[in-house]
Amino acid sequence: MRSLLSPLLLVAVVLVCLPARAEIVVTDAGGVTIRLAAPARRIVSLSPHITELLFAVGAGDRLVGNVDYGNYPPEARTLPKVGDYANLDLEGIVALKPDLVMGWQSGNPAAAVARLRAMGLQVHLSESGRIEDIAGELERVGRLVGTEAVAKAAATAFRERHAKLVTRYSRQPPVPVFYQIWRQPLMTVNSKQIISDAIRLCGGRNVFAQLQGLAPTVSVEAVIAVNPEVIVASGMGESRPEWLDDWKRWNTLTAVARGNLYFVPPDLIQRHTPRILDGVEKLCMHLEAARGKRTPGNEYRKEGK
Repeated sequence: MRSLLSPLLLVAVVLVCLPARAEIVVTDAGGVTIRLAAPARRIVSLSPHITELLFAVGAGDRLVGNVDYGNYPPEARTLPKVGDYANLDLEGIVALKPDLVMGWQSGNPAAAVARLRAMGLQVHLSESGRIEDIAGELERVGRLVGTEAVAKAAATAFRERHAKLVTRYSRQPPVPVFYQIWRQPLMTVNSKQIISDAIRLCGGRNVFAQLQGLAPTVSVEAVIAVNPEVIVASGMGESRPEWLDDWKRWNTLTAVARGNLYFVPPDLIQRHTPRILDGVEKLCMHLEAARGKRTPGNEYRKEGK
């Protein structure tokens, strides 16, 4: 009997001495505190960039639900869909029985997020206003899913690459840039949008930085009045949007006169993921090309003369 009890007592002592795994506590972009007793195992993503972040920290296998256009990496395309980021299937999300829902603060409808929380789901919201914020977001996601080591490595690599781009481009002569998100209505970005941070990194100046709202609407007349040296468009797909060439009818614009109408794929510049640095490199190269078209006596002048 004594020989039987000794091993049992040893096991009991070991179990008592083992530290309990600490509760995971993370504050999201909206200031809401997320508490998890253990790393999330069943996750629903409410935005394409969230999907990318989860794969980037080694947690793609935890995803049980994804949104339309959540297309990267390719494995994400086969996941069950819960609508698009602006039109969510709440019942479909609940049916997937997630222990964590990860959303986009400025992209997902606030009412839908509130409803999910009212139904007892943990909802973490993400929002990166600056490129450098993405590294911290990678680390937060890593804590929520228990892949801290992978997340830390990804964040470190991101910071190092970002720093090199800043060193190379941020002190270049400024280039006035109009960034066009869409044609009808004619939309751009203000200073608080992450694309504006990309423009700054490349030594550019967002000509509509002062406007209110992350994606304000502007008029053709307003664009003509500020006369950008460069016009950059994104559109919806991998191909250069045809409507970028609509600006050619206003040949007094400096951007048109010098052939500075450029395209950056939206998935590379509009998503808050490590791939944004690929988009930044393309944008910086475009602004470098524009600087190269300057000649003595032909520098940028607002009036375009």
